[in-house]
Amino acid sequence: MSDLKTDLLVIGAGSGGLSVAAGAVQMGADVILLEGHKMGGDCLNYGCVPSKALIASGKAAHAQAHAAPFGVADVTPDVDYAAAKDHVQDVIAQIAPHDSVERFEGLGVRVISEYGRFLSPTQVQAGAHRITARRIVIATGSSPFVPPIPGLDSVPYETNETLFDLRERPEHLLVIGGGPIGLEMAQAHRRLGSKVTVIEGARALGRDDPETAGVLLDALRGEGIDIAEDALAKEVRGTAGAIEIETEDGRLFKGTHLLVAVGRKANIDRLNLDVAGIKTTRTGIKVDAALKTTNRRVYAIGDVAGGLQFTHVAGYHAGIVIRSALFGLPAKAGTAHIPWVTYTAPELAQVGLTEEQARREHGIYLEVVRFPYAQNDRAIAERKTSGLIKVMVARGRPVGVSIVGEQAGELINLWAFALANRLKMKHVANMVAPYPTLGELNKRAAGAYFSPKLFDNPKVKKVVGLVQRWLP
Repeated sequence: MSDLKTDLLVIGAGSGGLSVAAGAVQMGADVILLEGHKMGGDCLNYGCVPSKALIASGKAAHAQAHAAPFGVADVTPDVDYAAAKDHVQDVIAQIAPHDSVERFEGLGVRVISEYGRFLSPTQVQAGAHRITARRIVIATGSSPFVPPIPGLDSVPYETNETLFDLRERPEHLLVIGGGPIGLEMAQAHRRLGSKVTVIEGARALGRDDPETAGVLLDALRGEGIDIAEDALAKEVRGTAGAIEIETEDGRLFKGTHLLVAVGRKANIDRLNLDVAGIKTTRTGIKVDAALKTTNRRVYAIGDVAGGLQFTHVAGYHAGIVIRSALFGLPAKAGTAHIPWVTYTAPELAQVGLTEEQARREHGIYLEVVRFPYAQNDRAIAERKTSGLIKVMVARGRPVGVSIVGEQAGELINLWAFALANRLKMKHVANMVAPYPTLGELNKRAAGAYFSPKLFDNPKVKKVVGLVQRWLP
């Protein structure tokens, strides 16, 4: 057993851990990084990157079959599912060097390809190494949660960790879970030629604004995806190629393949947290606003911290930890300005409060403004007019934005910036957006907030009348 000492030990080389390690070593800290599986973590290998690559394949196929409105003949796409998966692996391979052992060793990080296990509050074992660190960051991420549905353990099923290795296109894909992962993969497979049924125990996209989520769900159903809500799975049975799901209310769904996409669980089992004095919650490791665990020398970031489970949140957490662990500066993580996106077509994006949340929090001070894609010239030109932007405003300040439509994930960036910097609607209205762009939707939404205050206001009209009388 070799003994090592370091300023900062990072356990887990997913997006959060890599960001901490890269930032810390370039600022002069001695850093050791542990990863017992794949560099890049879930995002690169099983999550964000491969899913968006497969969505791109589905988008290309869909475009061929729906080109007539643009004066181009529709054709039935000749989909090679295995080749689409080759595209996915090629995308991963192009990004992987940025997350590689070689790159991080080149930055000066010592990378040990082993899992970490606490021996004491300040020591971690990784293979043949015993590491003592001044500060430790747990960034072990999360894994697919597999619910205890009777019969599930006796039938073949996929999760996001196995789906991208599948080479033969499912004839009929059953998806348990109507959240972002389930619906993204449902649409991608439908567009690549599979029949798809989504089985959701409550409301599909239940965390999102019902109005904007409804636009997306209608679009998915319009593409032929069967979405069954309030359909809690009671039993799974069958064999490969012939799987059945029975729900609590007696409905029966049949398909050839099964994807389980009901959520995530924090990766904490290997860590031996008890000996380090680190407490956990139902969703992950217990942390305070500074992302410190109950062991004050140890931080937890990203999915394992039990909050919002997004790659960009892990990156945001990394910045908080670097300020605290390297410079001793006060830093707290917030969630009010964190956006999220479901990368379907149309996309669904949210930042801040939904309308329901905003009404509870702001009451009579809340104003809700909407602006439809159908009134945007670029959307009309691209025939992407389905969707809307909805802004929740309290005392002149946006407190939440819901967008459904083409490039909603791009449009939400401006509002995430506005919320992070506590900007007012007047600041968005003052922006000049190039014409014709979808980005004009943001400015027009701000305009929709001010229009009734200016154009339907008798006082304004009276003032204008008086001024016109006195002007030479």
